Amino acid sequence: MTVLSASFVARGDEPIAFVGAHLVPIAGAECERGVLVVQDGRIAAVGPESTVSVPAGARRIDAAGKWIMPGLVCTHSHVGDIGGADGSHPIQPGVRIHDSIDIRDPGFRRAVAGGLTTLNIMPGSGHLISGQTIYVKLRFAAEGPRTIDDLMIVGSDDRPLGGLKMANGTNSMRSSPFPGTRGKSAFLVREAFIRAKEYQLKIERAGGDAAKLPPRDLNLEPLVEAMQGKRRVHHHTHRHDDIMTVLRLAEEFGFRVVLHHVSEGWRVAEEIARAKAPCSIILVDSPGGKVEARYLMLDNGRALEEAGVRTAFHTDDYITDSRVFLRMPALAVRAGMSRGKALEGVTLAPAEMLDLADRVGSLEPGKDADFVILDGDPLSVYTKVLETWVEGKPVFDRSRPEDRLYAEGGFGAGRARRPYLCCAEDQNQ
Repeated sequence: MTVLSASFVARGDEPIAFVGAHLVPIAGAECERGVLVVQDGRIAAVGPESTVSVPAGARRIDAAGKWIMPGLVCTHSHVGDIGGADGSHPIQPGVRIHDSIDIRDPGFRRAVAGGLTTLNIMPGSGHLISGQTIYVKLRFAAEGPRTIDDLMIVGSDDRPLGGLKMANGTNSMRSSPFPGTRGKSAFLVREAFIRAKEYQLKIERAGGDAAKLPPRDLNLEPLVEAMQGKRRVHHHTHRHDDIMTVLRLAEEFGFRVVLHHVSEGWRVAEEIARAKAPCSIILVDSPGGKVEARYLMLDNGRALEEAGVRTAFHTDDYITDSRVFLRMPALAVRAGMSRGKALEGVTLAPAEMLDLADRVGSLEPGKDADFVILDGDPLSVYTKVLETWVEGKPVFDRSRPEDRLYAEGGFGAGRARRPYLCCAEDQNQ
């Protein structure tokens, strides 16, 4: 991605102050005329003009008439032209999705055009366990990211952070070796976790003695990490009975689960709340899709909120294009969900579900300077994303023709790269 206009390029550790904007900090009340100060890639100060002083020497950017909110977080994205587990077995937790991501895929450009700054990129849901997900920051440099290493979020041990993708329902039900029934699906998952528990016990009994360690098993390691709480399970599930199956498995094996989609979550909202399982839901305002999602209700968010379930939204991009992600909380509010919880559903709630709330999801001092500048209320259908910033650097500016192309579509918007042919310039859409 190329550098934005000179007036908006961050210079070293120089503080930048956005003044006069309507702030939506999430962690606190909205304010009409606010100040956001960023420095060294982090938020230095945020709040009303009456309480926040602009540092001496800071570059002032007049944001009057604009709205600023945290960068959007998606718990469930498929951008990157990905490919995870194959058809050889329904359970393949050893597969890592970041080994298949094309970071030059146009989906990343669409994501920042929609205000997204943090993604959980997942393999598909055609398997009971389809592999390890990866959490990424869309921190494009001037020339664009070179490898997935430029985007991945790493932990204190320098390992990439991510979860484990699981699924049930009709997606993973097909001919052998895949299960043909819901009962067989649960059996196969339970069998895999039991093997993982036995593997973990052998490692513990070895007491660090290499001669006593079992042979390394790349498929069992992620399951052990899930049971240890080191890796979140992100579980595709739609029907109320499938949701309950997931909750039983989570209780039996002790893994932390985020329930994804939960089309019939409204039917078992109290049970989900008692299990303290957060939900990442999707809302679509047109008919169609899979049969098991036929009872999806636009007031699913309201029902889950009223039951006390921590609720987020996701794109499942392309199911919902990343560029219109803010339609999701807007639809939820229209159906009765509170404005505050709906806005948290695309910021702080998903950040919590990725264990990243200490870094992203709200405008607070010390957090990463990931934010979006809008030309109006984020829940208005007329509002457009004007700019997206990640770690104090601009990664999208709608005023630039190159960026606007990905925001609005049109000839060339789907182009991952320019072909090196004499007569083919701009012919690849």
